[in-house]
Amino acid sequence: MSNKTIETFHLIGIAVRTTNENGQAGQDIGALWNRFMSEQVAALIPNKVDDTIYNVYTEYEKDFMRPYTTLLGCRVENLDTIPEGMKGLTINAAKYLRYTAKGNIHDGIVFKEWQKIWESDLDRAYTADFEVYGEKALNPEQAEVDIFVAIK
Repeated sequence: MSNKTIETFHLIGIAVRTTNENGQAGQDIGALWNRFMSEQVAALIPNKVDDTIYNVYTEYEKDFMRPYTTLLGCRVENLDTIPEGMKGLTINAAKYLRYTAKGNIHDGIVFKEWQKIWESDLDRAYTADFEVYGEKALNPEQAEVDIFVAIK
């Protein structure tokens, strides 16, 4: 875990409104990932900065147990062109704590890391938290996924 200030950036992707209550997010976010991959959404995003995939949690109603929006997409130069059916999102500059989930992605390493975060007593901002699936996540058996949690 390390402190990091993230500068403002933009994303375009597909989104779903969900909640962690009754395991709903597991179903909704799993379906969002399936759609993202099967429809090759990343290839349809204009003005991409690179091929890194971001999974963002934002528009929190209150905290991680209340409804929030998950956006799965890529970083873009600007939000000038947002394809139909997609959503644009600006992540404003803020302070973050960075966690890194390491191991076999199919063993739930990212979810296990989130469980640790939820059980901690962080002073979370609940603005936008996100996971970064870059080059280190390409090998699913030895993946590294950074998780950024906005703090006050």
